[in-house]
Amino acid sequence: MSDGSENGGAMLAVVLIAATIAFVVIGTMWPTKAALAYTGGQGLTSSSSTPEAAVQNLGDEIRASAWQKAYDGLANKAQFTEQEFEHDLKGYYPSLRTYATLDRFEVFPLHASDSDAEVRLKLYWSSVVGISEGTRDLHVVRAGDRWQVEWPIVKKPVVPPQVIPVNYLRWDVIYRGAGDDWGAQDVEAPHVRIVDMRPVERAEGVVILGELLNEDVVPAYVSVNATLIGKNQQPIATEGSFDKISHLLLPKQVTPFLINFPNATLADVGSVRMTPFSTLVPASADPVIEIDNEKLNPAPDASLTGQVINQSGQVVNVAHVLGTFYDSTGHLVWVADEYLDRALLPQTPESFNIHIPEDLARQISSERTIVSTYSSGGSV
Repeated sequence: MSDGSENGGAMLAVVLIAATIAFVVIGTMWPTKAALAYTGGQGLTSSSSTPEAAVQNLGDEIRASAWQKAYDGLANKAQFTEQEFEHDLKGYYPSLRTYATLDRFEVFPLHASDSDAEVRLKLYWSSVVGISEGTRDLHVVRAGDRWQVEWPIVKKPVVPPQVIPVNYLRWDVIYRGAGDDWGAQDVEAPHVRIVDMRPVERAEGVVILGELLNEDVVPAYVSVNATLIGKNQQPIATEGSFDKISHLLLPKQVTPFLINFPNATLADVGSVRMTPFSTLVPASADPVIEIDNEKLNPAPDASLTGQVINQSGQVVNVAHVLGTFYDSTGHLVWVADEYLDRALLPQTPESFNIHIPEDLARQISSERTIVSTYSSGGSV
């Protein structure tokens, strides 16, 4: 029995070794796309025998961060450097896009002839605040038996030298130290108040909309929690306003908030308990962000569009645009937002486009927009 078992084990080992060698040879001669992507995208390029294939190859190289390979394949690379090409996609200054990765992309042919073509490349970037979309319409030209993309480079805006006066308000906070005898407490938290609250039911669950006022004379870092109470007086769930809110409020400022309760239904809710939180923080009224060219666009594709302009002399790394929407009687209808994934340069407009649910768009007659910002020196 032992001889047969040993012979069988030896035969199994030989078979496994032979199979391993065969798989290594197959993988070397005919590597799979997934394996090549795992190794950084080298060799991902397939034949660029059509305009769509050329754009597909470029998308694969961008997703693999193979910048040199993507740049080398461009038909108009003599017009800009590889670094400018990468910065055009990832940003010239630190921003959400800088640390985003290309999650996926789509290719749409628009027009083609024997010598050139127009192809749309839709990019879906994954960042810490979700997916942001970008679209480039590409001109693709024939070069012999292959096609090459002409990249529509957007050069970095040039801000002219200038002096910007600084006359904004600023609040500093001095806390009680370990050796100080100021009594038992530090400065009390700012007084904040919920001035509006409305529960609504959507397909994804219950949504709590509202507005929060900093009614104090000092700045406050704020947040809001909501607890759904069942008709049996027992709590159903508690959620907080994570990103659908401007957390830093200067004196007398108002922020909207939106809190999601996935899979909940209003029929099960007897009441809602709201809990606002506030903390005293140092802050300043700079940078000043101007909102320009606002427009409410009707359904279908209802949206709020406009531009934000950084009026200060510092770079704003992240801008969060929040829209609050009201009906003709002034009642709150919806809260929506958009993070701009590019840094705001001084005096340089950046566009925003906030989507509005189509079924709510017909109820909306007015809106209010605020911008929350973050710079490397702090948030405003």
